Amino acid sequence: MSKVNDFLNETGTFFLATADGGQPRLRPLGLHLEMDGKVLFGIGDFKAVYRQLRANPKCEIAALKPNGHWLRYTGTAVFEEDPKYAEAALDAMPNLRKIYNEETGNHMMIFHLEDATALDIAVMGPGEDLLQ
Repeated sequence: MSKVNDFLNETGTFFLATADGGQPRLRPLGLHLEMDGKVLFGIGDFKAVYRQLRANPKCEIAALKPNGHWLRYTGTAVFEEDPKYAEAALDAMPNLRKIYNEETGNHMMIFHLEDATALDIAVMGPGEDLLQ
């Protein structure tokens, strides 16, 4: 998992693709962290992306490094139940506490990917499996 997390650290912003019925949806994200051997991602419980992942947990994350390598991280979103993950995410990005707090009623929902593949793909190459 460290290779996936390291790749995302280098890119900053990455993109999460979900399905909304028969329509693909893509959005930029930046929140990720590695904890307990998993790369974790955070989204708001009030957002369409959360509802989309609950309805169809199959998703894909794509990211691009300045050197032209790109990541394709595909799997099934599994939401974490332990609140320690949301706390760790909010500690990593404290400015998000303005959005996710008791006053707003918004909750940070944390997920990781299972049954996943992760490829680091060069512009002209077959790709390196980052999970091996």
